[in-house]
Amino acid sequence: MVKQETQREQTASMEDYLEAIANLGAGKKVVRVKQISDMLGVRMPSVTSALKRLSEQELVEHERYGHIELTPEGAKVASEVIDRHEALAHFFAQALGIDQATAEEDACKIEHVISPLGMERLAKFVEFMEACPMGGANLPDRYEYYLEHGELPQDCVKKGVKET
Repeated sequence: MVKQETQREQTASMEDYLEAIANLGAGKKVVRVKQISDMLGVRMPSVTSALKRLSEQELVEHERYGHIELTPEGAKVASEVIDRHEALAHFFAQALGIDQATAEEDACKIEHVISPLGMERLAKFVEFMEACPMGGANLPDRYEYYLEHGELPQDCVKKGVKET
């Protein structure tokens, strides 16, 4: 039996709009078309057009010349995009030593195309690398153990957890 997808597929552009609305609206601030236009570097008619499409998909609530709010489903999609962005930016900056501005730019591009498996493995790899010592020839074996068992090997220490 084929599992039906309940999540709508969004274009990278639509995901950027949802992410911008979520970021601008953090802390219950009112979000306006001009703010989104400025944040994304696009013209206001482009924002209005995108909002119409997102509204038709029931991802945002927006009345002409009114403020913009994410629906619960829109907030969920935006949260997923933000989570991917943050994990990717963290990986590029911390694991690869890329400067923060470049890490953010790269994350913004890749967050839209990375597969769920690729994103899951990248997040697990970051968690693993933060917990396990880098030295030793058995790093690949320890990482494989982590993937197979879902827990860190004994010679790794999870951040914030004291050894007993």
